Amino acid sequence: MNSAPVWDQDLINRYNHSGPRYTSYPTAVQFDGHFDIQQYRLGAAQSANTLKSLSLYIHIPFCSHVCYYCACNKIVTSRRSRAAIYLQHLYREIEMQAALFNRDQRVEQLHFGGGTPTFLEREQLSELMQHIGQHFRLAPDDSGDYSIELDPREADWPMMNTLRQCGFNRVSLGVQDLNPKVQSAINRVQPESTVQSVVDAARAMAFRSIHMDLIYGLPLQTPRSFMATLDRVIDMAPDRLSLFNYAHLPHRFKPQRRIHEHDLPSPAMKLDILQQATARLLAQGYVYIGMDHFALPDDELAAARETGTLHRNFQGYTTHSHCDLVGLGISAISQVGDTYSQNSVDETMYYAMINKAQLPVVRGWKMNDDDKIRQAVIAQLICHLQLRTGDIERRFGIVFREYFSEELDNLKPMMADGLVRLNDDGLLEVLPRGVFLVRNICMQFDHYLRQQQTDNRTLFSKVI
Repeated sequence: MNSAPVWDQDLINRYNHSGPRYTSYPTAVQFDGHFDIQQYRLGAAQSANTLKSLSLYIHIPFCSHVCYYCACNKIVTSRRSRAAIYLQHLYREIEMQAALFNRDQRVEQLHFGGGTPTFLEREQLSELMQHIGQHFRLAPDDSGDYSIELDPREADWPMMNTLRQCGFNRVSLGVQDLNPKVQSAINRVQPESTVQSVVDAARAMAFRSIHMDLIYGLPLQTPRSFMATLDRVIDMAPDRLSLFNYAHLPHRFKPQRRIHEHDLPSPAMKLDILQQATARLLAQGYVYIGMDHFALPDDELAAARETGTLHRNFQGYTTHSHCDLVGLGISAISQVGDTYSQNSVDETMYYAMINKAQLPVVRGWKMNDDDKIRQAVIAQLICHLQLRTGDIERRFGIVFREYFSEELDNLKPMMADGLVRLNDDGLLEVLPRGVFLVRNICMQFDHYLRQQQTDNRTLFSKVI
């Protein structure tokens, strides 16, 4: 099907509510502090017995600068010595986690996120990769999907060379905006030449893919200024590109209190920025992958979008749906079998649990049968913009129209508005006018969202 979105201003105005991004279902909001870690161990044992491929996520929480817009789990510090203490404990967690799995399980995907992973010194990054390789089966060649998030201010050519030697073949650059006034307002000053240098290094060293993040809705942005940034980014030709909506939630994220609300673009201006940016990327040949993500036609995500193998997890869109995800480090989330588990977000608690030889898991979730059904439905819609109800019926032994009778009733206004359609042959299809609003459609199948009494505006960003 054609996944190119159609912009309908009236529909977007009416449906632009707050809601989850569905990097998981149930979402992390549901994770329970009374989660039984034994459930995770059982899932890991099953994964080991079946030699399931693995995806590793490594969280490096440190940043040397605070970016005012940032809502990530991070520790801002100028003391590089804190990294050595963190690594000592991370090594022990790697050893404890590896003991639950089989050494023959191949690490198909690896991702370093943060924070700023290159807060670590080059020698520390090399030693960390060596330690991972001693306990997990890393790809001996360049066939793995090994990526790292980069702050261009902390990724010079020697660092890029170290990353390539370590086995990384994908980089994700936090660009956000190239306008100096916007950069100053968010405390992230990085000249365009700095970004270009990292791109040049990645290409010279044969990194397989370059991803860039941009954020719209930042202070002092205008449609004209953002399009100037986008045109310069397009000239750099990243393989993948994300347009993230800045969610101003100063009551939740303290650094955002340093952003002056009167400097933020109006909601109408934000939508104008997104509309123009989307049109420009499509005109330049980028494929709309889903939600905020675009990719060049020959990229693996674009191919997965066409073949129906696209997947979504805590790392965003990916092609590794068959992998169990093991998260390592402060705040990291694992998805192994039918369990989710999250490490402590508190540095002191993380260290204390590691020192007691305990996995630093403080909350999680064991999926029930209903969770698995709804997870499958939401994943199909958010990745492929369609699902065949017959496939869900055969997989789970249900009658779709009966099981989801209330949800289908709730979808009727969206059907009337041309966002989604359920055909007589059982194809539930997101229509072009509903592509931007796919989160709203998925929300109708979210059992917990409909049950929550908490105001969702305090938990989630707006869908656009």
